[in-house]
Amino acid sequence: MGSKNKLKRFKENETFTNVFQPSREDLVDTIYELKGKWNAVFFKNNNPIVLELGCGKGEYSVALAKKFPEKNFIGVDIKGARFWRGAKTAIEEDISNVAFLRAQIELIDNAFAENEVDEIWITFPDPQIKYKRTKHRLTNTAFLNRYQHILKPKGVMNLKTDSEFMHGYTLGLLHGAGHEVLYANHDVYRQEGSPEEVTSIQTFYESQYLKENKPITYIKFKFKQ
Repeated sequence: MGSKNKLKRFKENETFTNVFQPSREDLVDTIYELKGKWNAVFFKNNNPIVLELGCGKGEYSVALAKKFPEKNFIGVDIKGARFWRGAKTAIEEDISNVAFLRAQIELIDNAFAENEVDEIWITFPDPQIKYKRTKHRLTNTAFLNRYQHILKPKGVMNLKTDSEFMHGYTLGLLHGAGHEVLYANHDVYRQEGSPEEVTSIQTFYESQYLKENKPITYIKFKFKQ
């Protein structure tokens, strides 16, 4: 994507009512104005809140919002020029139960209050395979602790990835910590009984992976209380 195109998207994001772009200082040095108030201030209802972390172009968030109008969805990514597409689609199609937050995932518990979120999706994260990069892996223990803080006690986590490494690494962590694995499958499209919301929604990159016959893995789990 050219820098002109990126700038145009950044400018357009600033005009979208469904896009929120707090500075790092907004999240770290003060109490963020929407923390604990996403439903009251933006969605204006009490429906369950579902996050998609690392939402990329926002395709999954928008598709889930269409599929589940009784829930509120928030796509989170640091790259605003990417989720511009999802935000624009939501406005064009008048999908009012989806928003986008430009923020780093490690600050997620600065943007949401304790027990504010009902469900979290992590879709196709960078597996950060090298040992030195484990601190950036979105399912490492530090990140899981952040997710558990903002999730309601019975909140659900979903990990969908093309990385068998990430799938195995996460399963090992979950079993080791005694968390409750509700469902795990290392090839959701080739096994019967996979959850419908996992196989009926595909991102652009996911459809490319499938064309290459790459297996798509999925884990659904709850934190131990």
